[in-house]
Amino acid sequence: MANLSGPSWGPGLGGAPRQLVFLIHGLGADGRDLIDLAPYFAASLPHALFLAPDAPYPCDMAPFGRQWFSLRSRDPALLEAGARQVAPMLESFIETELARWNLTDYALLGFSQGAMMSLFTGLRSTVPPRAILAYSGALLAPQALAAEAVNLPPILIAHGEDDDIVPVSYSHDAENQLRAAGLAVEAVYEPDLRHGLGEAGLAAGAALLASVFQEMA
Repeated sequence: MANLSGPSWGPGLGGAPRQLVFLIHGLGADGRDLIDLAPYFAASLPHALFLAPDAPYPCDMAPFGRQWFSLRSRDPALLEAGARQVAPMLESFIETELARWNLTDYALLGFSQGAMMSLFTGLRSTVPPRAILAYSGALLAPQALAAEAVNLPPILIAHGEDDDIVPVSYSHDAENQLRAAGLAVEAVYEPDLRHGLGEAGLAAGAALLASVFQEMA
């Protein structure tokens, strides 16, 4: 099993972190793609350490970047199989970093394929996340939630209504499926936003992280 690594940032106020926030990038990118979000969220979480691991595999759809699993086929069974293969690697990275800092409090933030991984892994992790922020992604294996979801953290779903890469309908479906499974979901759908991070979604994410970690700020 591959050992993940990638860039980190913080804590904004220095010293030992009080919580960790894992930034999980999308297809064809790497950890550097999201680490620049750290200063934005650090305004609400000055004691957080932000970590952005690189996905374990080279992207098979581009001559650069990384992937968590192949997206050449959008067959749901193949996507689920890919997530199941790589989720233990991401969970191992999370647990290693928590142990390094003697912490149990963390959150997951994912974009696109990273949102898929954040939801899939976070709902099944041995150490439960305090929150999951899923931007422009999808919920894989919704039929397995009832049997496999061991964590019920608050979840933010954010998606651009004009996304031409990952249809916004994927997040609508995820919102409904997660709520049906008993999770608290906040959803932000941004008009005129394509496949990216919008101001409203980022602000909602910062507010959720500040809320779940408020007693530690």
